[in-house]
Amino acid sequence: MTVERVHVTTPGYIAPMGWHAVIGPREAGPSEREMMLEEAFRLLGADGVDDPQRIDVPAKGTSSEDGASLRESVAAIVPALQSGSLFGGAPGVAVVDAQSLLASEVHTIVELLAASDPAQSSAVFVAAGTLPAAIRKALTGETVSVKAISERDAAAWLTDEAKRRGLRIDQGARTEILHRFGSDTSAMKRALDQLAMAGSAITAAAVHDRFTNRPDEPMWFLGDAIMDGDQAQALRRLADFLHHQHPLVLLSYLEGEVRKRSLAAVATDYDTFASWAGGNPNSYATKKIWQARTRATGDALAQCVRAIARADLTLKTEAEAVHRVTLERLTVAMCRWMGT
Repeated sequence: MTVERVHVTTPGYIAPMGWHAVIGPREAGPSEREMMLEEAFRLLGADGVDDPQRIDVPAKGTSSEDGASLRESVAAIVPALQSGSLFGGAPGVAVVDAQSLLASEVHTIVELLAASDPAQSSAVFVAAGTLPAAIRKALTGETVSVKAISERDAAAWLTDEAKRRGLRIDQGARTEILHRFGSDTSAMKRALDQLAMAGSAITAAAVHDRFTNRPDEPMWFLGDAIMDGDQAQALRRLADFLHHQHPLVLLSYLEGEVRKRSLAAVATDYDTFASWAGGNPNSYATKKIWQARTRATGDALAQCVRAIARADLTLKTEAEAVHRVTLERLTVAMCRWMGT
């Protein structure tokens, strides 16, 4: 995996603080997004921000109810840059999914940055694909480029991560992990957390027993039930899924499904959506998402993204005993949002 850093040297640049950017691939998956966020908070930390705020920009399909230039969630950038930290440090904010900022928001934010002192506050704009040109032009600090993670990168990462943790992974186990999680290093990291509980030596059998695969069909059925807002069916499918698969696989699938539906909601036509989603325009799955593009609002999709992120954090940090109820609550909530 590759991270490239470029320092802006335009007049007015004041090190080390300023307006930064982290740009990842347009089709950023969980691993790339995790790396993008790590880089964003690294930049804020280097700027002396000890209490950073995070703003998640909703999909472009949503609009302000009162006609304001900033949607409610985006408007938090104003006090974030103008108010000091609760802990006495410099104010700072990470604006996540900045590629989804509306034109009116870009204009307002550029004016805000022009009126703010980059030596007194810090902002990092995190974008998948392209950062709005006006914001890119206003940057005064560092631009970090996060490249897509290849399978070769993932294999090298797995070897290095196992060594760092003092784990002994035989070749069979390495193959099993890569087969199940592909280039998703974020999921592999959590898988190693669980495998390490049984000891430092990890075998192919241990991986197979912990992350047993079965045909993908139940997961697609579960996804369909959630997207249809059918709570009873979704909970039945969830129980079946958890009996055979690992929760991280489900979260990765749901994140991808919501991302594709968000793209469908803002695409101007089917060919554009198929290109953005990276799917086969002739496939049933791609056509199905496009046909259902008006069934969920942008706010509902944004709520789903945040809920999936919270569930992911819970699975990563909390005891396994709470994993099932976490996923049940996520399933019920997504059914409610997607079914409205």
